[in-house]
Amino acid sequence: MREYVLKTNDFLVSQTDEAGKIIFANEDFCRIAGFHLNELIGKPHSIVRHSDMPKAAFKSLWDTVKEGRVWSGYVKNRTKENGFYWVYATVYPSDGIDGVKSYISCRRKPSLKEIEYAETLYSTLN
Repeated sequence: MREYVLKTNDFLVSQTDEAGKIIFANEDFCRIAGFHLNELIGKPHSIVRHSDMPKAAFKSLWDTVKEGRVWSGYVKNRTKENGFYWVYATVYPSDGIDGVKSYISCRRKPSLKEIEYAETLYSTLN
């Protein structure tokens, strides 16, 4: 499996509806994940979920944002071509102008030390 290492200025942004379906993805997210925007819109965000990620991490994420709080953590995602990339993600709950709830995720490059920490932690959860 090929790893994509984010560049310092890579900044991935996506937005999902309340059910976790993608309603927005920026160019960096599309490029790094290897999908065209039209392949992502309407799909569950789990389309990029890597099998190494423990279910407990995503339970924590969803429990937190559904309570209206911000969640941050390390995530290993998969690419369309079955490669992978690590991100430090911050997920924000949002009530739109029309009152429709959504979630915005902003992701940046984690350091090697942060990735090693996450791998160690997640190995105890699988």
